Amino acid sequence: MTHFKMGVIIDPIHSLTPYKDSTIALMLEALNRSWEVYFFEMNALSIKAGQLEANGERLLSIDTSLLIPDVKQCDTDWYKSQPIACPLASLDVVLMRKDPPYTMSYHFTTQMLRMLANQGTLVSNAPRALREYNEKLFALEFPDCIAPTLVGSKLGLIQQFAKNHGDIVLKPLDAMGGQGIFKIDSRRTNLPVAVELLTQGGQLPIMAQKFLPEISAGDKRVLMINGEPIPYVLARVPQGEDIRGNLAAGGKGIVQPLTDADRKICDIIGPSLREKGIHLAGLDIIGEHVTEINITSPTCIREIASETGLNIAGQLLDTLAQEAQALKAHELP
Repeated sequence: MTHFKMGVIIDPIHSLTPYKDSTIALMLEALNRSWEVYFFEMNALSIKAGQLEANGERLLSIDTSLLIPDVKQCDTDWYKSQPIACPLASLDVVLMRKDPPYTMSYHFTTQMLRMLANQGTLVSNAPRALREYNEKLFALEFPDCIAPTLVGSKLGLIQQFAKNHGDIVLKPLDAMGGQGIFKIDSRRTNLPVAVELLTQGGQLPIMAQKFLPEISAGDKRVLMINGEPIPYVLARVPQGEDIRGNLAAGGKGIVQPLTDADRKICDIIGPSLREKGIHLAGLDIIGEHVTEINITSPTCIREIASETGLNIAGQLLDTLAQEAQALKAHELP
C-alpha cells in the first residue's frame, strides 16, 4: 500500500536502542512498504482551531547495516529525517509509543489523541484504553488468570497478605523494566521499609503478589495483535540471584513456542483487548498466571522476530492499515 501515512509519538529518538527497539522495527517495516513515516515527541503536540498538530520529523531512511549492538543510543547516523510540521488529521494512523511512566503529560496527550480519534484518524492503542487501563491493574480484570494479589497502601493489609501467602513480591504501579520490585521472604524483615518506600509513606497504592517460583523458568512475554497471540514467546530468565527476568534488569531472553497454558490465558484476555481497541499488547506470564498486561509500548518484537523469522511488525501494520481504511470508507458519503 502506497501513500499511506503513519505518525508515531515516541521518546526522543536518540534515547532509543536502534537494534532492538520495537518502535524502530515498526517504523522500518512502514518504510519498506513505501509508507510515509513521521515521528513526534509529546511536547511537540498542539491544538489550533480544534485541530491537533505537531512539529516533528519525517523519517526518510534507516541504515539497517547499523542496527547492531555496536551502535549506541546516542548515535544519530543510523537514520535520516527532515523537520516537518504536520496536522495529525492528515495521517492515516498514529501510534502512541511513548514509554512509561504514565505522567500528567502522558495523560493530557491521550486526551488530545482522543480528539484526533473522534475526527476519524485511527489512533493505536486507543487513547481511552491507554488512559484507563494501568498495565498492572488491568490484569485484575481476569481473576482466573492471576496469582493471589492485593492492591493497597497500608502496611497492616500488606503484612496480613504476606502472612497468608508466604513469600511475596511488591511492585509499584507506575514503573517498567523491573524497576522498584521487592521480593519479601517469609521472615518479612524488610517489609515495613519496602512498603514505606514504595507507597511514599502510605500515600500510594502498590501491588503485592504471591511469589511464583516458576519465575526461574522465565517471565514470558506474549505479544498479542488484535487479541490474537504470536505463536512464540520470549521467556526472560532471571540471572544470578536477581528474581527479575526483565531484559532491562539483566534477564536472558529465550524464544519458546506458545504453550497450551499460555493459549488458554490469551483466549480469555484476547476478546477484551479487541473490544478496547488495543491492537498491540504484551502479556507477562509466569507459570500459568498473567502478571501484567502491557499496552503503552510493548516490546520484544525484535527478539522474537529475529529467532523465528516472523514478520511481527508487518502483521501489526496489516491490522492497522485494514482498520484505518475501514474508518476512511465509513466517512465517505
